[in-house]
Amino acid sequence: MNYTKLLFSLVFTLVAFSVFGQGGRQRQPTPPRPVVQPQQQTPPPVQQRPRQGQGEKVPVDLQQADSLIGGTFNGQRIDKLIGNVIFKQKDGTLYADSVYQYKEKNVLEAFGNVRINQADTVNITGNTATYNGDTRTAKIIGNVVMRDPSMTLTTPSLDYDLNTRTATYTEGGVIVQPGNRLESRRGAYNTQTKMLDFQQDVKVKTADYDIKAQNMKYNTLTKVVYFQGPTFIEGQQGDLYAEQGTYNTITKVSNFGRNAYILTDEYRLGGDKLYYDESTGYGFAEKNVSLRALKDDVTIRGAIGRYWRDRGEAKVYGNALMETVMEGDTLFLSADTLYSQEPRGARTASMIYAYPDVKIFKSDLQGKADSLSYNRTDSIMHLNVNPVLWSEESQMVGDTIHIQLRNQTIDRMYMYSNAFISSEDTLQNYNQVKGRDMTAFFVGGDIRRVNVNGNGESLYFALEGDTVLTGMNKAICSDMTLMFAENKLKRISFLVQPDASFVPPHELEEGARQLEGFTWMSDIRPTKEQVLAKQPVPKAGTTVKPAVKAPALKTTTKAGGRKKAGRGKKNRQ
Repeated sequence: MNYTKLLFSLVFTLVAFSVFGQGGRQRQPTPPRPVVQPQQQTPPPVQQRPRQGQGEKVPVDLQQADSLIGGTFNGQRIDKLIGNVIFKQKDGTLYADSVYQYKEKNVLEAFGNVRINQADTVNITGNTATYNGDTRTAKIIGNVVMRDPSMTLTTPSLDYDLNTRTATYTEGGVIVQPGNRLESRRGAYNTQTKMLDFQQDVKVKTADYDIKAQNMKYNTLTKVVYFQGPTFIEGQQGDLYAEQGTYNTITKVSNFGRNAYILTDEYRLGGDKLYYDESTGYGFAEKNVSLRALKDDVTIRGAIGRYWRDRGEAKVYGNALMETVMEGDTLFLSADTLYSQEPRGARTASMIYAYPDVKIFKSDLQGKADSLSYNRTDSIMHLNVNPVLWSEESQMVGDTIHIQLRNQTIDRMYMYSNAFISSEDTLQNYNQVKGRDMTAFFVGGDIRRVNVNGNGESLYFALEGDTVLTGMNKAICSDMTLMFAENKLKRISFLVQPDASFVPPHELEEGARQLEGFTWMSDIRPTKEQVLAKQPVPKAGTTVKPAVKAPALKTTTKAGGRKKAGRGKKNRQ
């Protein structure tokens, strides 16, 4: 055996730490040789370096090499080691086909089949590497692959800090795990915390989702994704968007913040706080909640929202407000709770329910009721429990009121049981018609005709111009027709022989100016400000007490003898 090679191996074996890996590798072409002055090819004595952690430095120790050529280049000592080279420092081991060792700088330059191993858990390979023994940092270049028990990272170049056990790349990297693939332009990976920090053009692909973001963190053990900035998640069951939050790729549970939303074929549910469980299809939103039904362009807003994907149900409560465009005008509908249900089969309808304290505002239509249901399949709206509607100067009342829509405009209105329609003229007289049931017909959103069916009674004040009362027509007729123009009552037609009379002004008594049950309720007619107004919202998790049923209508007398509507001591607002 060559004496120089034997002596070289013995000297470095005596001062070495334990080797973590096997260094045998196939010999690669030797890199260009530096210009050195001739030296004796016997390795110099090993210089002990101060150890780290005690004010000393831990040396980078040579464990193995097939040959060594020493020399001085530009005034600095260089040792060139060739063939199956192994260096070790603390828990880190460097393997390469050849290495230049700069002892004064404590730097290694490694070439060919470079591999860095730390604590038998982190393994990095590449074409070349530069290792600084003082800082215990390495820069690996060319076809870099980093592996630990939880992932595999590939990148053109990588910086690795053996002290913090953190890898950093800036030229694009791809991380692969079972079932997940992650990539970004820049990134960092801490092999102790198993946390990946992605920056710029981040993409994550799982079996269920494709995620795109600019800033994101990912834990390779828990499989949880952390978002900081606009993030899109596209899935088979729907899409998600958020600007802050987390997504668990195992449980498929999302917790999002800032402008988050869930997007499905039926709905877009959003809020500043959003929870969504993909496995169960349940979503929960808080703060600035909006629920949009995409098929008919209906938007519901409120304080809290819930969504059940598999049941096709969504609920918004706490200052719930529905908006939809009808005949070029926005209809606003408010209630404590708005509930939407998609059809579950061919024989079921798509429904929206509102309760309690329903208020409606549109520029030419206002209304109030305790509850409302809207059949979106048949375009029929049902107002229940003390419903009242106003259109221009007309007021319509019934035990229940149904509104038939066509092409997003009111086509017909049905008032069932104790139906009452009235209007105020320029002299503050109230024209009144009541009956068992009524059907109102609209053209272009304006009321044109009302059919009274059963137990019909009417009072109609005749005016000369708009300033002089000439008398009052009173009639009792089971069926009659009311004709309107410009939303004002113009004519009443009696379909059977009426019991009618005309009362001149001087014979009119105050009690004869209204039909039994008449109540003028303009003081509870909703304004746009009232419909849009926000009320205090109970905290999430608290139970909302059911609304107390409104007291029965009663009549109160105002100055001048006219009668105004009241509902007990407090009017419902």
